[in-house]
Amino acid sequence: MTRRVVLFLLSAFLLIGTAGQAQAAGYRYWSFWDRDGGTWVYATQGPSLARPSDGDVQGFRFAVSEDSGDAAQPRGTADFASICAKTPAEEGRKRVALVLDFGTASDAPSGETPPAPRTACARVSPDATTADALAAVADPLRYNTNALLCAIAGYPKTGCGEQVSQQEERQEKQDSTAAPEEGSTSDDGGPSVGLYAGIAVVAALAGAATWQARRRRNATR
Repeated sequence: MTRRVVLFLLSAFLLIGTAGQAQAAGYRYWSFWDRDGGTWVYATQGPSLARPSDGDVQGFRFAVSEDSGDAAQPRGTADFASICAKTPAEEGRKRVALVLDFGTASDAPSGETPPAPRTACARVSPDATTADALAAVADPLRYNTNALLCAIAGYPKTGCGEQVSQQEERQEKQDSTAAPEEGSTSDDGGPSVGLYAGIAVVAALAGAATWQARRRRNATR
């Protein structure tokens, strides 16, 4: 009976370890932000619905994130005066400053290299949406059938909000860096040290349980 319990615990431990490795790390997508004073605030509307005012600053960041709570913010200059300094005001038009951050190599889809972050000043009609402003300065844009923004200025070439597992994310980060030296260790998506340690503990418990069972049998003889 004791042996069955230990084997059950060992099987459950292995299943938990495997499930933890396969857990999704997040989604690869363009996040949309509003500039509020000196801070970025995750937008509550999509770019096709948001209608910025003249003088607003909005940003986009391509990255892998689980949700809005851990989404990476746009980097670089986010000041309307500097972004739109060379775009004079025009009667009957509004200016919207845009910060476009294409992310890092570790967040890029396999085989793609993110362009350098840049800014742009869109001069559009007063009723224009953020999507209209974006189209004026960062074509080509790509959307999916659910109107989710998939690509800005053609980046990325494929994919749209796809789920990325922890193993895939680790592999892509490893591919984006130099190969480790022979004999070095790396996080390659295999079983972790903690998992091996846990297996050793369970195995030790199994041995102890077997030894105790034998003692009980000998004592009753």
